[in-house]
Amino acid sequence: MAKRNIVKVGDPVLRKVSRPVEKFDDRLHTLLDDMVETMRAANGCGLAAPQVGILRRIAVVECVEGEVFELINPKIIAFSGTQEEQEGCLSIPGEAGITRRPKYVTVRAQDRNGNTVEYTGSDLLARAFCHELDHLDGKLFTDCAIRMLND
Repeated sequence: MAKRNIVKVGDPVLRKVSRPVEKFDDRLHTLLDDMVETMRAANGCGLAAPQVGILRRIAVVECVEGEVFELINPKIIAFSGTQEEQEGCLSIPGEAGITRRPKYVTVRAQDRNGNTVEYTGSDLLARAFCHELDHLDGKLFTDCAIRMLND
């Protein structure tokens, strides 16, 4: 495993739409492992592949230590409720804002071996799923913030 550099706001890669993953191989496994290590080293609870300069539909989320969700080609298939909470981003250090997100989210994705998986999360996990999936479509939390806290 290796820690990767996190791309910062202003880099055009963060505004591009990521491509689907088609090969489920050792390179993918290495990337997933590296992303988890990078996320943990930065004290984050999620990281999307574009944040390490890779335009693929891959994200990792860990809101509870040891409970890692690897999301490959993820899609939100259900959501309900609303929450307004503070968000930040490893690619936008020092910035925070209040976002309005669903309270409950179900994501369908593939695991590192290409198997279909579904995860349902609430509160912070639901927010993290939404936040990381937004990265795959070139969106940042600042695009949906209802109020920035650093202004």
